[in-house]
Amino acid sequence: MNYTEALKYKEEALKKADSTVADNYHIVIVPANTAESARYIEEYTKKPKNFKDDSCKKYCSNGEYLVVSFKKEE
Repeated sequence: MNYTEALKYKEEALKKADSTVADNYHIVIVPANTAESARYIEEYTKKPKNFKDDSCKKYCSNGEYLVVSFKKEE
């Protein structure tokens, strides 16, 4: 999906998520390309507060995105 679609998807996911999910998982937009996504997530997990939704754009080479969730590190 393109970035706009991914942003809408993420917003809907956040509305449907209960507090346990919101408190324990990151829900982020990432590049659809696996290698680009892995690089983005690696950087994101170092300092999540430094990233905004559109931060993923500079890691993406083809304009295709996914919305993923992964457990927050303690």
